Amino acid sequence: MGYKPKSGSRRSAGQKYQKSQHDKAKAKTEKHRSGGKYLQEETVVPSSEVVEKTLSRLSKLGSQTFALSPFSQYFDDWLVNLREVLSEFESNPAISVDDQFVKERSQILTDVEGELAERRLKESALEATAKTLSETNHLLVKIDEEYAAKTRANGLKRNTDVERITRNVHDLEEDLARIGQTKTSFFSFTKKAKAKKEAETSQRLTSAKNELELAVQNFTVEQEKLHDEYEKRKQAVIEQVQSLEKEIEVLETDSSLEDRQTACNALVNAVNALLQRKTSQPN
Repeated sequence: MGYKPKSGSRRSAGQKYQKSQHDKAKAKTEKHRSGGKYLQEETVVPSSEVVEKTLSRLSKLGSQTFALSPFSQYFDDWLVNLREVLSEFESNPAISVDDQFVKERSQILTDVEGELAERRLKESALEATAKTLSETNHLLVKIDEEYAAKTRANGLKRNTDVERITRNVHDLEEDLARIGQTKTSFFSFTKKAKAKKEAETSQRLTSAKNELELAVQNFTVEQEKLHDEYEKRKQAVIEQVQSLEKEIEVLETDSSLEDRQTACNALVNAVNALLQRKTSQPN
């Protein structure tokens, strides 16, 4: 009796094998899909964490200081970082911004960009301001030199005039003494002539002394006038120097910090307001 293979049994076994493999593959695919979905859900960050991270970054940007002048060299990078923080916040799947937030955010960015643009223009004038300060300081030195020169000139003129008048007074005093010692006689020098000569000389002496006193007074008045003009002119220049120094001090200080803090604080408030609106909306 010959052997006859059972073909039906083999086909049944093959079908079972194929079905088993198909079920395993399907189960594996479903498991993979299920696992992928699970991983994807795990990567979604809760909105509270997104908000906390955003607020923290805004706070750091608001308190960031720039080390070296001109500080405007840092403005562009700072604005890029600020926009990046906002972009990441708004594009996060856990966050849904509304029109009010977008409007507030846009206005805040526009305002801070305008403030920084103004400060950029002011900083560009720093070199010119420093040059003006140097020239003004030089003017102060020149004013001192001119005052000293005029004072010396006045002093020399006073000394020359006083010396000349003093010499004249001395000569007249000697003449008057000589006249007083001169003897009178009928033929040479009568008493009347002597008295007249003494009166004339005495009058000239008095005029010379008055001239001397007036010369000293005029010098004092002229010197006081010169000093007043010098002080007035110098004070005006000193005030200009102080104003320029203050302006330079401001430009050499990171005065943009206040504007940037204001902007970041406003954005923090906008984010918090958005969160408040979302949590208060009915489900």
